[in-house]
Formats: sequence, structure tokens, C-alpha cells
Amino acid sequence: MASYFTTLHKPQMMMLQIVCRKKEKGRDQNYPYKVIEITPPPRNLGVRCFPSNLQCGDGVTIEGQNYTISAVTHRYQLRKGKYEPSEKRLDVLSTGRYILNLYLENLLEQS
Repeated sequence: MASYFTTLHKPQMMMLQIVCRKKEKGRDQNYPYKVIEITPPPRNLGVRCFPSNLQCGDGVTIEGQNYTISAVTHRYQLRKGKYEPSEKRLDVLSTGRYILNLYLENLLEQS
């Protein structure tokens, strides 16, 4: 009779910190954003550094591909009685898909 023993280890919480450098003093600082392409199926594009003043409809280029921002989400977590930023997320669509969605929404409104 063979028996197998497994040991359970506590998962180690590894905090990765992304550091974005400033381009110049006095200019907007770049912040790390988690980027998700929301075209089904959703695809994680990683953590990227962008300026803090991004808005819906702005265009960004990631690894040579053009994307349009569909949503900007800032999440906060309550810690020790204060809300602290926990995550910044960009939901993006490829530029072609974004334009197609606008066209289809316009057709729907007209009908």
C-alpha cells in the first residue's frame, strides 16, 4: 500500500510594486493602472503606467496596438478608519471595436 504525504504551506502574499517615473518635474506624474481589454472574452493586458488625467474616449497604445478607454475605475479600501487607494483600472477596447460599437448604438437610437 502506497501512501502519499502532502505538506500544506501558507501561501505567501507577495506584494509587487510598480514604480512609474516622472517625465519632468512640474508635469503630471504617471501612475500604474491595471489594464483589461473588455472585448469578450476579457483579456488582462497587465499593469501599465499612464498619466493620472485619463478619461473615457482617450486613446492609448499598448505593445503597438491602439486602444480606446471605455472606463476608468479607482477603487478604495477602508484601512484604519481612512479610505486608501487600492487599485486603478482601465477598461479598454480596440479602437476599431470602439468605433463599431458607437456606430451600432447610433443605428439603434435612430430605429
